[in-house]
Amino acid sequence: MPCTTILVGKKASYDGSTLIARNDDGFFDEKKLIVVTPDKQPRVYKSKIGKLEIKLPDNPLRYTSTPSVDDSNGVWPANGINSANVAMTATETITSNPLVLGADPYVLPPKGKDKTPGGIGEEDLVLLVLPYIKTARDGVLRLGSLLEQYGTYEPNGIGFSDENEIWWLESIGGHHWIARRVKDEEYVIMPNQFGIDEFDLNDALGEGKNYLCSKDLREFINDNHLNLNQGDEFNPRWVFGSHSDADHVYNTPRAWFMGRYFNPTTYKWDGEDADFTPESDDIPWSLVPEHKITVEDCKYILSSYYQGTKYNPLSNKDNPEKGKYRPIGISRTGVMEVLQIRPYVADEIKAIEWLCFASNPYNAPAMLYANVNKLPKYFSATTLDIDTLNSFFWASRLIGVMADANFGTCVQHIERYQAAMSSFGHKLLNETDKLFNETKDLKVLEESNEKMAKKAKELTMGTLKKVTMEASKVMKCGYSRADN
Repeated sequence: MPCTTILVGKKASYDGSTLIARNDDGFFDEKKLIVVTPDKQPRVYKSKIGKLEIKLPDNPLRYTSTPSVDDSNGVWPANGINSANVAMTATETITSNPLVLGADPYVLPPKGKDKTPGGIGEEDLVLLVLPYIKTARDGVLRLGSLLEQYGTYEPNGIGFSDENEIWWLESIGGHHWIARRVKDEEYVIMPNQFGIDEFDLNDALGEGKNYLCSKDLREFINDNHLNLNQGDEFNPRWVFGSHSDADHVYNTPRAWFMGRYFNPTTYKWDGEDADFTPESDDIPWSLVPEHKITVEDCKYILSSYYQGTKYNPLSNKDNPEKGKYRPIGISRTGVMEVLQIRPYVADEIKAIEWLCFASNPYNAPAMLYANVNKLPKYFSATTLDIDTLNSFFWASRLIGVMADANFGTCVQHIERYQAAMSSFGHKLLNETDKLFNETKDLKVLEESNEKMAKKAKELTMGTLKKVTMEASKVMKCGYSRADN
C-alpha cells in the first residue's frame, strides 16, 4: 500500500521518546481505532487474501489497532501499541527488483481453482505479531520467523519501537529479510522504496547488536549474484531495491522533501549544484536532524505537499512543474498515527497515540492514552455510512474534501483547527499525567480519552461548518442581482 513513514530515535526527539509514524494511504479506506483485548484475539487466524491458516499462541497481549471498517479483504490493522508498550506500524509497501524476485519469488495468493495458500502480507502483520512481543527487537525476530516460514506475497517495510529502541525490517523477495536498529540520535526517511542504505552482515549474522537478517542471507546474495556494489561497501538499496523512472516521481521526491525539512543546511537541496534533488537515488535513509523533532513535526511532514517549492500542487501560481511529484500528504489516506513511547513516566502512561483520520493536510491529531480497555466511540465506531456528527473519521474526511477544493479560503481555518487540537492534546496530556501520578488510578486514562473525544468533536464540527460555508460561497449555481 502506498504510504510514507518516519522513525525518530529517542535522542532525536524533543523529550527522549521514541516516535514512529506512518500514513496509511489506501484507497479512501474507512478506518477506526479500537482496542483488541486477549479474549477477542483469535487463536487460529485465517487470512482473506493469502487464504492461509496460522495457529497463534495462547497468551496474547492487549493491543490497539486501526483496522479497516470494511473487512471483506481482511483486517488491515495498520498500526498499534500493545500493553507492554511496544509499538508497530505495518506496512510501508517497498520495492524490489527482478534479480531478487527471480531468486526468491513472492508466495502469491491462490487464484481460480488453485487452493494452495499464499504468504502473509499487510492484511495480517500487526495481528500476527504485535500481541506477542515485549520489545521492538522481539517484533523483528517474530516477524522474521513468520516470513521465513510462510513467505509473503508483497514487499513490505515494518517499524517497531519500545522506550529504548526503534527497529526497521524490510522484506526481501518471498522469504528473506533484513532489519536495522535506528540510531538514537537519528531519524529515518521512508517513502515507498527499499530504504536501508548501509548494513553490517557480520553483525546481523553474529552478535545482532544493531542489525538482523534471515539466516542464509549471505549465501542468498552470493549464490544469486545480487551484490551490485563496487568495492567493499555493502548498500542493501542497490542489492535488493529499485531505481526506476517511477521512483523518481513517486518515491524519491518525498525523501527529498523530508530531508530538506529536517536538515535544511546540512546539504544543499535546491539549484543546479544541489547535493540531492527530488530524483536522487542516494538520499540518506537516516540523518541526525538539525533540531529535535516533535510530534507536530511528524504530523507536518506526513501532511506535506512540497510547500515552498515549485512542485506544490495547491499553489495558485502558474507553474509547469506544479503537481509533478507525488505528495506525502495525499488525498486517499485513511489513518495516520504518531506512536509515542515515553521513557520518563510510569509504565501505565508511557504509550500515547496521536490519531489522525483521512487526508493529512486537512486533519488534526487527537491525543489518546493507549493503556485502556476501550476507546471513545467517536474514534472507534466508524461505519461505512457517512456520519459527520458521531464519527471523527467522517468529519475529518469531509473537511478535507471541501478544504482541498477551496484551499485559498479554507487554509486559515485548517491551520487554526490543527493548532487548537495539538495544543489541547498537550494540555490534556500534562493534566492527566499529573492526575495519574497522584491517584495511580487507570480510570483517569479512559476519562482523559473521553475528554479528548469531546474536544475533538467540538473543534472538528466547528471547522466542518466553517469550510462548508467557504465552499457554499463559491457554488457555481450562486446568483445575485448584483452580479449583472
